Amino acid sequence: MSDQTPNSNSENKDNKQEPIKVMLADDDKDDQHLFEEALDHTPVETDLTTADNGKELMEKLHDPEIPNPDIIFLDLNMPIKNGKECITEIKADDDLKDIPVVVYSTSNNEKDINDTYNAGANLYVSKPNSFTKIIFVLKNIFLFRWTSLTGKADKKDFIVSDKSA
Repeated sequence: MSDQTPNSNSENKDNKQEPIKVMLADDDKDDQHLFEEALDHTPVETDLTTADNGKELMEKLHDPEIPNPDIIFLDLNMPIKNGKECITEIKADDDLKDIPVVVYSTSNNEKDINDTYNAGANLYVSKPNSFTKIIFVLKNIFLFRWTSLTGKADKKDFIVSDKSA
């Protein structure tokens, strides 16, 4: 993300963007840690909040003390409430429906991809199998696909891999 233009209405004297508020829902603590470390290796300033399952994610999204995120990364296979249930709930809520949801899952199952696309997810990422590839995917999303996250992606652009630019 680039700095704001000098003509912006920002009151920040350093002319810097606010950090992007990222929420990650994933029941695997190792995956949470890798994701956080990878975020730190991108050129984008972020503020990460994590949830260990879908129920906790939805509680945090409805907690007035926690600001809504700018983007949600969501694992599909979680206990208590899975990712597909969360997407449906998020997209049905007038206060949450415009927050981009990126599915972040180990599943490459065509049914999961189609179901999440039809439920309103904005992107689908198969969890990369190396730290370097996670960084690559996050840079791809934040630097090249960010502006396209406000609407429904074309199906051909829905899947982000560690090979796509």
